[in-house]
Amino acid sequence: MVQALVPLKDLVQAKTRLAGLLRPSERRALAQAMVEDVLSTLCLHPEVERVTLLSDDPGAAMLAQKYAAVFMSENSLGCTGLNRVVAAATQEILVDSAPELLVLHGDLPLLDADDITAVLAQRQRLGGLVIGCDRHRRGSNLLAFDRRSVPQFCFGTDSCQRHQQAASELGIDSSVILRPGIALDVDEALDMAQLMASLNRAGQHSAALLYKTELGSRIEVALSAMAPTSVQVHKERMTHE
Repeated sequence: MVQALVPLKDLVQAKTRLAGLLRPSERRALAQAMVEDVLSTLCLHPEVERVTLLSDDPGAAMLAQKYAAVFMSENSLGCTGLNRVVAAATQEILVDSAPELLVLHGDLPLLDADDITAVLAQRQRLGGLVIGCDRHRRGSNLLAFDRRSVPQFCFGTDSCQRHQQAASELGIDSSVILRPGIALDVDEALDMAQLMASLNRAGQHSAALLYKTELGSRIEVALSAMAPTSVQVHKERMTHE
């Protein structure tokens, strides 16, 4: 049985690096839209039997209920910090008869069922730890493993390399997968530019928030005014990856 764990930051404090583009209420709306797209993709996937939403956001329990997911409070785990919290939650879930676990961030608006299928196929083929890297090939947006390949969680700067190194030190085989639906996590203006250029592939909640809406139009104008050359170069680079 494959399970999934989605750690979710307090939505009120989410996406502060987008403060130059979005008001606090808009950042919350974007964060919620993206995590709803992730939860929807996971809960509808035929190989994922249970999804756990890990968060202390006041609305997280209702959000989990909406998608028939399990709600787990960070406070209940008795630790703080993303890596420690995810490690504690992983331990609880894997004890509960789950032979395989996906851990993924909630800000992946392009994630689709084919991405999950590809990750599970790679894990079945190669075993060990599968790392879904970000588009820079530096961050880790998804991890897939079983009881025998539980990683030392190293989310943060250069986490892809750090996860690989830690796995090697633990004697765990690891492999990296790069897919557009996993690679785009939205933290900064250039990420937002790529999302706006890819709304035809985005999940329904993210698309509904941004596609041909007043907010989406305002973001496009703001992005055009912010170093347009670098934004265009970024879009072209992503097109060729």
